[in-house]
Amino acid sequence: MTMRPLIFLALAVLLACVALEGGAEAAGECGKSSADRMALRMAPCISAADDPESAPTGSCCSAVHTIGKSPSCLCAVMLSGTAKMAGIKPEVAITIPKRCNIADRPVGYKCGDYTLP
Repeated sequence: MTMRPLIFLALAVLLACVALEGGAEAAGECGKSSADRMALRMAPCISAADDPESAPTGSCCSAVHTIGKSPSCLCAVMLSGTAKMAGIKPEVAITIPKRCNIADRPVGYKCGDYTLP
């Protein structure tokens, strides 16, 4: 068993505690939610973001489709500190929208050093 799910859970608890402290946030790529908070919605994608041969689950594809309505948010989530701490490989995660067969994905969108296929 890998430690990645446990790390992701620990990050979720940490972010929940920060949220309870009531810090005000400015709107960013993901609106009122930070990219780190939105990254928690990508938990069902852990396997798909680690292994390019792994088929994304339905819940993963649903999360990616919802977050991907804003390409800048999807990009920020994939490159977020939470994703990085969970061991997400951005070069693999960037392929999830295509692997989910999301027809309206932003093909060609630049996401840091990566381009959405």
